[in-house]
Amino acid sequence: MDYKKLNAIIYAILAALFYAVNVPCSKWLLNDVPPTFMAAFLYLGAGAGVGLMYVFHFKKEPSDERLGKKDVPYTLAMVALDIAAPILLMAGVKLGTAANASLLGNFEIVATTLIAFGIFKEKISPGLWGAISLVTIASIILSFSGEGSFFLSIGSAFVIGATICWGLENNCTRKISGKSTYEIVTIKGIGSGTGSFILAVVLGENIPRLSYIAIIMMLGFVAYGLSIFTYIRAGLQRQVHIMR
Repeated sequence: MDYKKLNAIIYAILAALFYAVNVPCSKWLLNDVPPTFMAAFLYLGAGAGVGLMYVFHFKKEPSDERLGKKDVPYTLAMVALDIAAPILLMAGVKLGTAANASLLGNFEIVATTLIAFGIFKEKISPGLWGAISLVTIASIILSFSGEGSFFLSIGSAFVIGATICWGLENNCTRKISGKSTYEIVTIKGIGSGTGSFILAVVLGENIPRLSYIAIIMMLGFVAYGLSIFTYIRAGLQRQVHIMR
């Protein structure tokens, strides 16, 4: 049995399961929480949670596994894209439906693969091209409102924008996936969360109540922190592209 392949599959399934709770829970919370602050505390929860895990792992980690100077461009791009993507997603969820946003989220697979093919020159199998075509067709259909005519849904457009940002971010993260998973997720969470928080303040959004902040950060730890952690581990085991 190929244990690396089995581990990659298990990590990939866990990543998808952890992320699955994000959209329905966020849809409910967005009734009382502004979208940019929502994105900020989701990532801050991810960074704080995995950062706490890192405290207990740090001494066991070889120094050559930590990020170095050559990893800085990919790390900065990763953080910047992770600021934009969840804000677009939260806006899309707020303007649309949770079910539609969840289904459109599958377009991230297409974006990730096409960017890997077009920019990073990776090969794509015929079977994967077929899957990409089906997901793309489904995403196009879901992007239009069903009110008797084809009007592009603004909420769907925001969600598609988020998946494209995450598709590029996935490829940046993959370039440094051989480094410390704990360090990568902690930097992603704290960096992206802080950037989104500053943007929310600039936009004049009202900061949510502490009770909501606690719930959002716990959701962020599971849906973003643990999901990204297992996503990177899956890619490290098998170098596969999976949805976050």
